[in-house]
Amino acid sequence: MELGFLGPLFERQGPWASVYFDTTTASEDAAARQKLTARSACDSLKSQGADDDTCSAMYDTLVSLPRGAQLPGRAVFATHGEVVLDTELTVPPPGGGEPLTSWQTLPRTGPLLELADSDPSCLVAFIDRQGAEFELRGPVHAYSAGRVTGSDYPLRRTPTGNWSEGHFQAAVENTWEQNAAEIAEELRVRWDKCGAELLVLAGDARERNSVYDQLPPDLRERTFQAEHGVRADSGPDGPAANTSKGRRLLEEEITEARETYGRQRSAKVLERFQAGRAPTDDGRLDAAEGVPALVEAAREHRIGVLLVRPEGPDNHREVWAGDDPDQIAVRRSEGQYLGATEPCSVRADDALMRSAAATGADVLRVRPEDAPEGVPEDLPDGGLGALLRWPYEGAPEGGGAGGGQHATG
Repeated sequence: MELGFLGPLFERQGPWASVYFDTTTASEDAAARQKLTARSACDSLKSQGADDDTCSAMYDTLVSLPRGAQLPGRAVFATHGEVVLDTELTVPPPGGGEPLTSWQTLPRTGPLLELADSDPSCLVAFIDRQGAEFELRGPVHAYSAGRVTGSDYPLRRTPTGNWSEGHFQAAVENTWEQNAAEIAEELRVRWDKCGAELLVLAGDARERNSVYDQLPPDLRERTFQAEHGVRADSGPDGPAANTSKGRRLLEEEITEARETYGRQRSAKVLERFQAGRAPTDDGRLDAAEGVPALVEAAREHRIGVLLVRPEGPDNHREVWAGDDPDQIAVRRSEGQYLGATEPCSVRADDALMRSAAATGADVLRVRPEDAPEGVPEDLPDGGLGALLRWPYEGAPEGGGAGGGQHATG
């Protein structure tokens, strides 16, 4: 999961009210039931110590959330009388409709790994002969990413009835290829800037293939060609794919492509983690495992990918945190790591997700079904692990990826 959308949560000091709210109710008395559930959530926050202004802001947001079977839920975060983030969930919160609430120093972000969209973001290109429209689909929303318009003449093979027909058809071919080259170049530029992990080409096969052939080899490896969908402004004589059914089928194709790529990515990360958690002959460690090792790696900004197995016992282990993301320690007495602030007791998963978000690391939810052949389903041990941006040199004291302090010389 990309954590950039959580940025606003880590730009302010808490304490934070966090509510995971089920919005699937669509019965006749849904509005009344939503108010009761919102009141229950705020009463729970108040019993945990939340202030009146924050509870009031939370209630106003919860009662106004849209409802329906296509809207599984929302996660809402508030502090100091203001709702700071309201994000969509793709899975209803557990509890049979009862909201999940938390009032603590850090926002309760751990449940997002199971309840929000964690499939890789993708850049979608809706292609036709003249150009393309781009859309960026992130973990929560889809955004317009601009367009590119190529030459508009000649674009169609139209018999001329004279000796120059062959030259005309050649000009059409040249125009198509020029436009495809412009689209491919624009995709390369946007890909480098947008941070997507998957590229989806949508449109007629000829235009898709022309663009695909002119993409750089490394980008072609990340590209999926969808059989449905064309530009929104395509004319009425365009392909039948530009129908409501075609758009629905395109959505299904994109969803499947993201899920497939996500599974493949998880398998590769788990293979790398399994290999990196044991010291090499020269003592290099490319992975960390266990809360003490991860806390150390977080302080040093070493975490490249944080691996979280939600059912692991280490997720709710107590750690101590200060105001800044790298102010984190296993024990409260480790004041040299916690700054001059008064440290607070927090969950390990919430503290490590804050650190990952602040340093631009990815977070990967690990599921047993994602483990490839030869990789144990219970990795990482305890539920928390990380691939490191740069390795530790020399085996850690106590041995293993989760032991003690590491020699960094």
